[in-house]
Amino acid sequence: MGGRFLPLASVVAHARVEGMNRRARRHGKSGGNRWLGRGFAWFVVLSLVLLGVGYGMLRSYLRSDAFRQFLSAEVSKTTGVSGEFAPFHWDGLAVDTDGFEAKGAGWITALRADDLHTEVGLSEVRRGVWQIRESNVRQLELAIDARQSMAREGKPVMPNLFGARPTKRSPWLPSEVELQGINVRKLTVRAALDAGVVTAAGVEFRVTQAGAKHAYRAQAMGGTIRLPFKMAPELSLDQVRLNYQDQQVFLTDLTMGVWGSGRIQSSGEWDMEAGKFSMQGDISGIKCENLLNENWAKRLSGDVRSNFMIDQQRGSRAGGGRASGHLVVQNGVLTALPILDAMAAYADTRRFRVLTLSDAQTEWQWQNGELNLTKLVIASEGLVRLEGWIQIRGNQLDGSFRLGLAPGTLATIPGAESEVFVPGERGLLWTSLRITGTMDDPKEDLTDRLVAAAGIRMFEQLPKGGEKVIKFAQSILGGSSPTPDEDSAKVNEKSEEVIKEVNGLLQGLLDGGLRKKQK
Repeated sequence: MGGRFLPLASVVAHARVEGMNRRARRHGKSGGNRWLGRGFAWFVVLSLVLLGVGYGMLRSYLRSDAFRQFLSAEVSKTTGVSGEFAPFHWDGLAVDTDGFEAKGAGWITALRADDLHTEVGLSEVRRGVWQIRESNVRQLELAIDARQSMAREGKPVMPNLFGARPTKRSPWLPSEVELQGINVRKLTVRAALDAGVVTAAGVEFRVTQAGAKHAYRAQAMGGTIRLPFKMAPELSLDQVRLNYQDQQVFLTDLTMGVWGSGRIQSSGEWDMEAGKFSMQGDISGIKCENLLNENWAKRLSGDVRSNFMIDQQRGSRAGGGRASGHLVVQNGVLTALPILDAMAAYADTRRFRVLTLSDAQTEWQWQNGELNLTKLVIASEGLVRLEGWIQIRGNQLDGSFRLGLAPGTLATIPGAESEVFVPGERGLLWTSLRITGTMDDPKEDLTDRLVAAAGIRMFEQLPKGGEKVIKFAQSILGGSSPTPDEDSAKVNEKSEEVIKEVNGLLQGLLDGGLRKKQK
């Protein structure tokens, strides 16, 4: 009996031991989990405390004068000026200040911003960046000196916008500022160029990030622009769209109004580091009288449209910018041009006094205050055509042309269509024409050649019919014809006197007489 119960007792004892071991293992594992949970909870609490302390320290730093000075230094470094923000007024992470004012010796000579509001973001603090969000400025004023003399004197011509190196600071404080966007309700810019001063006033300006680091989009609307040229009108700005990245500015769209009905549309690009600038576009809806001085505005009317190309490179001499394009005048009418009035008087027709233009166009180029018109064409179908070039330097004129007239137009001027004009293309009679003088008092050489040709032609006819020539001349001068009993010598002597008077009359008609009548 006792032998049979020993195995059973052994099994029971073994089961008891295993149960105790299992309970011990469960108790040990539960205790470990309990301590792990408590450790994690303490870690979370400690992290939250540290975050709270860090946040409090950041907020404390933001409200300190050190942060205001840090932002002042960053803005000054970026724009190349020396300035400071007025005291900050905080509401949470939003801040207001009365303004920022600075002076500079480089490209930007003065900067003033009034009534600034912005918010500081802390989400990128871990990568060392202060985020400047939703910035608003009531008024921003800039004074710029972009003259070439700045480069020659070794002064910085262009600030390193958005590309300044971060300032070394405490390792736990961000050392870089990231501007996410800015709205300027009223922007005023005064820029000194070699050609003069350009001003822009009352412009609404907005800048936003374009995705990549230091890449921005800008839009300007409204306001006026004044150029440094005497004849240039005030421009009314509709809108400007710009993209900026890596010291490159791309003008994607520019639309402006000029002279009421005129429109300017343009695009271009500006390499700030290389100092290269180019712009191209179109001008339409402009009247001739808008472009011409008072004297010429009375002579030429019509609608002007032109394309244009403007470019400038750093290092070019003062005023080295160049502009060029192709200009067309539509519905053109040419009136009261002295040489045309003279030809009208000779041809005994009014067709030359008021010319309706069938073609009026030219290639133009402006550089260093000098305007060159090439491939210039002014034509009235079937009557007259002028082709050539002219240079306008200040008020001075210098031009060379070919003038074509319909056959028979100057038949009444002795020698005009045989000595001065020659047959050519388009079925017209052609001659050369030089234009000199000034815009207010232009001179031409055709009158003298017509007078000389008329005199030569008369003298050539004397041996064959002196009496006929005298009768023609006397009919012009209103005098009496020679009598039949006058001998040949007297006829020739009288013919010479009459021809001199005729030449004087022709000169008066073509040069000064008609001009006096116009006055």
